[in-house]
Amino acid sequence: QRSSLETKVAMDASSVSPSMASVPTSRLLPIRTPRSAPAEWTTTDDSSAATEEPVTPTARLMEAIYIVVTIGLGSPVNLPVFSAGVAAELARYARFRSIQVTDGSKDGNNPRWARTAVNVEDHMIVPTLDPAAVEADPDRAVEDYVASVYTLPMDRSRPLWEFHFLDYPTSEAASTVVFRVHHSLSDGMSLITMLLASARSAADPTRLPAMPDQPARTGAIYAPRHRESASAGALAAFIAWIWPYLVLAWNTMVDVSFFAATTVFLRDPCTPFRRAEGDVTFNPRRRFVHRSLSLDDVKFVKNAMSCTVNDVLVGATSAALSRYYFRKSGGSNTYRTWLRSVLLVNTRPTA
Repeated sequence: QRSSLETKVAMDASSVSPSMASVPTSRLLPIRTPRSAPAEWTTTDDSSAATEEPVTPTARLMEAIYIVVTIGLGSPVNLPVFSAGVAAELARYARFRSIQVTDGSKDGNNPRWARTAVNVEDHMIVPTLDPAAVEADPDRAVEDYVASVYTLPMDRSRPLWEFHFLDYPTSEAASTVVFRVHHSLSDGMSLITMLLASARSAADPTRLPAMPDQPARTGAIYAPRHRESASAGALAAFIAWIWPYLVLAWNTMVDVSFFAATTVFLRDPCTPFRRAEGDVTFNPRRRFVHRSLSLDDVKFVKNAMSCTVNDVLVGATSAALSRYYFRKSGGSNTYRTWLRSVLLVNTRPTA
């Protein structure tokens, strides 16, 4: 379960529901969208094997995590058309029409996911922002609302996904859509793929959007290594051949050792990025922030450094975190100051 372009927000466990695992389905459910009622879909299959599944251990680990996706649009959303499209697309995905249930027995602690009727209108939220705040600074007003999304409770009696529509023009978009979904419904890359599959090409509305081909990697780091010539001797050629494998084995042992030590006892020092041991208080000031970068500037640095766009973004993020740390701490000593993170990489082929 690998992901990119993913934002995860830890939620108060009392306001979220346990998660569910993603299970493929090949059966399309009937969709009912009457003119006089909200869009809704139901299932007529009463088979318990088809409508209920146990929640997997991996899904339970996602109990307090949501994915929040912010999308800037070039025009306001046509809400009736959008709702009908969501009903048509999400009806194909079992986890977007399931809720958690228990039977109340001694095994009641083992939850199951059961299919349910979905009223799409219950998942479409159109908030009203403070007019004075919007007039004074629309960008900040929208950002403040997005920052508050993770504090809003979700109804456990409904599938855990929702859309928020902010029809307020900002400096970057004519309107904003915020999509919040429980992390166990999907990982980041699957969610991106699902959103792309729900869209259509601007050039040809009858076709799915096409993903660009992977660019060819250039630069010294990607240049093929030259093997030692036969004149250098058999021993030198053997060393040149086996050396990369020895380095790989050594790095693997070091990484596994650090991973085991981190799991057992090794901890990062307490910094503004990490709470102290035993501190489980909920920080209401936690929020989303973003900064737009010029892709031309990023590519300029990439070409100058003979690296990749991802390298530039990781470097910029590292520099920003360093500046934030020293500004907050007021110190300059970097001894025993480190921050370890997990970088998930999608290894699946482009659909």
